[in-house]
Amino acid sequence: MIPYSWLEEAAERIAPYIQKTPLTYDPNNDLYLKWENHQITGSFKARGALNKVLCLEDWEREQGLVAASAGNHGQGVALAGQIVNAKVIIFASEHAVAAKVAAMEKYGADVRLVAGGYGEAEKAGLVIAGQGTLGLELLQGLPGISESAWLVPVGGGGLVSGIGAAIDAYYPDQANGRKSQSKPDLIAVQSEASPFLHAIYHTGSQRGVNELPSLADGLAGPVEANSVTVSIVKQWVDEFVLVSEDNIKQAIIYAWQRYHEKIEGSAAAALAAVLTNKITTRPSVIILSGGNIQPELHAQITGGGQPK
Repeated sequence: MIPYSWLEEAAERIAPYIQKTPLTYDPNNDLYLKWENHQITGSFKARGALNKVLCLEDWEREQGLVAASAGNHGQGVALAGQIVNAKVIIFASEHAVAAKVAAMEKYGADVRLVAGGYGEAEKAGLVIAGQGTLGLELLQGLPGISESAWLVPVGGGGLVSGIGAAIDAYYPDQANGRKSQSKPDLIAVQSEASPFLHAIYHTGSQRGVNELPSLADGLAGPVEANSVTVSIVKQWVDEFVLVSEDNIKQAIIYAWQRYHEKIEGSAAAALAAVLTNKITTRPSVIILSGGNIQPELHAQITGGGQPK
């Protein structure tokens, strides 16, 4: 579905502009943690946005860039626009996090707030190959571990699709459709407050799903009709779990107190699935997808001050 060559080409294309983010090991919990909160713009989203924009022809860039975003994707597009000297307009929900709006504007984007939830603003293009470069980075940085689980926070499915493509190419299935014994389990994690893709994965439909406010704002909103990520997620994701808002809150606190790392609610979802024992496979690889949390909110959740 996503040729491995696309991932390699994307990795080479965006390499001059992104950070190779830290991958650390916690021996007490047998966890590998990929800290994409250290990525330029503070989120993995820069990977996909850069790959998309850098593939455009000059005449396309001259028309300017337009995207819809909860914030992290918009920052990536704004950065890409700055790099190629293109005008950028970002349509964001009126409920978008103020810190993320400010960050998009810092990179030169014209941010226009629209009424309604993220579903009303979601018109961004698919950038799976760019997101998949995170999977390549992990495969290159990890030892040859087997019987592991990779936990990925999921909203529309672009990141988990890209990582799934990397895993699938690196660990090809055996004959007769049997899963390679060394291939890790790919686990998608979403908030109970906005379980749209979870519902599609398990029931085939997101009809009747009620959306509530969530700390994981980057994972919020319905899945676009006919999204190509749906079939990819169904093919490559081995398990799809939900975590509560309290679980996410506790994961933000845990990351701050144990690892001295500031992560946003969307990133905390994957960590929460391990802390609550929804996923017990060890070792586990956890994708901490971003750190763009409102400073006041982080202080409120963690109690302020420095980590212990």
